[in-house]
Amino acid sequence: MNETDALQAALAGEHAAMYGVGVAGGKLNGARFTAATALFGAHRDNRDHLSALIVAAGQTPVAAEPAYQLPQPVTNAATATALILSVERRIAAVYGDLVEAAEQAPVRLFAIDALQTAAGNQLAWGGAPVAFPGAVS
Repeated sequence: MNETDALQAALAGEHAAMYGVGVAGGKLNGARFTAATALFGAHRDNRDHLSALIVAAGQTPVAAEPAYQLPQPVTNAATATALILSVERRIAAVYGDLVEAAEQAPVRLFAIDALQTAAGNQLAWGGAPVAFPGAVS
């Protein structure tokens, strides 16, 4: 996978992440709703940054799908939290691919930051610590 393909994959992942977090947010309240709202904004910022990187590379950014298939129905706060955790696991994998494929330092640094953020988000949403690929645990 080259850098442009990895950028497009990360952008597609951010589109899906925004959809999933948006759906989940509808079943949350209080501090969890506030956290989901902030997370949605962070994914939107990443989407916008990725789009700008793709345009700067002379490519057309991949468009968002009208809807995305969710891994399970979101019917309450527990399933909403599980969805957000799943979203963060998936986006971490996408950013791991971008770290590997990045050819330019600014792209690699952005991908590393996004990967670290996704790892932290997983912990915040109930996930267990997992070593990054290649890391000694």
